[in-house]
Amino acid sequence: MVDKKHLTNELANFYRNVKKEKGGSVGTQIRDLTKIDIGSGISLIVAVDSDGGIGPLEGDVVKCSAYQTGRFAMRVPLLELLASGATPVAAFDMLTVPMQPHGAEIVRGIRDELAEAGFSQNFPLSGSTEDNVPTNMTGIGTTIIGFVHDAELRPGTSRPGDVVLCIGTPKTGPEDKITLDDPEIISQQDFMHLRQIPTIHDILPVGSHGVLFETNEMARLAGLTIELAINPSINQKKSAGPATCVLISGTEKSIDIIKKNIKAPIFFIGRFKKKDK
Repeated sequence: MVDKKHLTNELANFYRNVKKEKGGSVGTQIRDLTKIDIGSGISLIVAVDSDGGIGPLEGDVVKCSAYQTGRFAMRVPLLELLASGATPVAAFDMLTVPMQPHGAEIVRGIRDELAEAGFSQNFPLSGSTEDNVPTNMTGIGTTIIGFVHDAELRPGTSRPGDVVLCIGTPKTGPEDKITLDDPEIISQQDFMHLRQIPTIHDILPVGSHGVLFETNEMARLAGLTIELAINPSINQKKSAGPATCVLISGTEKSIDIIKKNIKAPIFFIGRFKKKDK
């Protein structure tokens, strides 16, 4: 239980420090997230992402609907924030297209992606569009912020002996066609279920660096090393585009639980162990 009076005092101190430092030295970088300690063991977590050349416009390299662009644009920072253990409180979109007709469809996609994760149509969402300069290529930046208590922060919680699994298949455009109903990528429903499994310690959405890079990052934050599977069944260096797969670390029991409850493909990556002295 957080002492409200103590938290109020710490927030006041935080504000004074921000004013004094002019915003510097108040945040730290954890993976792709920014963590800002505001006191009483509570932190503000910020996740961001950007997409360019993906959409329905003439100059777009990867063709898809504006709606799908919105869905995948919000998916990445949303999964990153949720994977950290944080609870989202507001989201933002910055579009390089006018509101009509494509901007509105992108925003509808963003809203539906938030809804897939259980957030209502009243969830705070704001942003901006480019309604002055004509554009022929879709561009979008997305941001989502949330709060987390240090006791619930996942990054760095992997343990020696944990198995590392990849849930979903790495896919990226333009070489792969990625759709919202692709059974080979992790769904929001699968992801939300993973968050509820108590034998899972850390969760990390895979981005453009690929499975191997993110596995090493997960190990680094926990002060561990990874013993990789001898014959991996997926390309561990391939980009996972809009977080088409996620890594989890957890106990052996996690494997059977995941197999029974998750629809996406499951790949064994390796096992964490203590670093040699």
